Amino acid sequence: MNKIRKGDEVIVLTGRDKGKRGTVSVRVDADHLVVDGVNVVKKHVRPNPLKGTTGGIVDKTMPIHQSNVAIFNPVTGKADRVGIKLLADGKKVRVFKSSGEEIKA
Repeated sequence: MNKIRKGDEVIVLTGRDKGKRGTVSVRVDADHLVVDGVNVVKKHVRPNPLKGTTGGIVDKTMPIHQSNVAIFNPVTGKADRVGIKLLADGKKVRVFKSSGEEIKA
């Protein structure tokens, strides 16, 4: 079970974008995810008349490792760790480690 999923609000813990908050838009693989507005780089793009794209310099959001982000707890306003709790009916749910509340996704 992934502790950080698509649609979660996360905060960056380390790196150039430390302290920024954003929403996870894509999970690239098991370890990397794309967060909106975080790790944005300038990419030089070559024009391609067959696809109808113009050349130039564009901003592109690159993947970031999941160990460098933590889920944002709106109650405390801080980063929090994620735990997994087993309910009575056998379902697994994600909870905040600090408070034990279920994470609404």
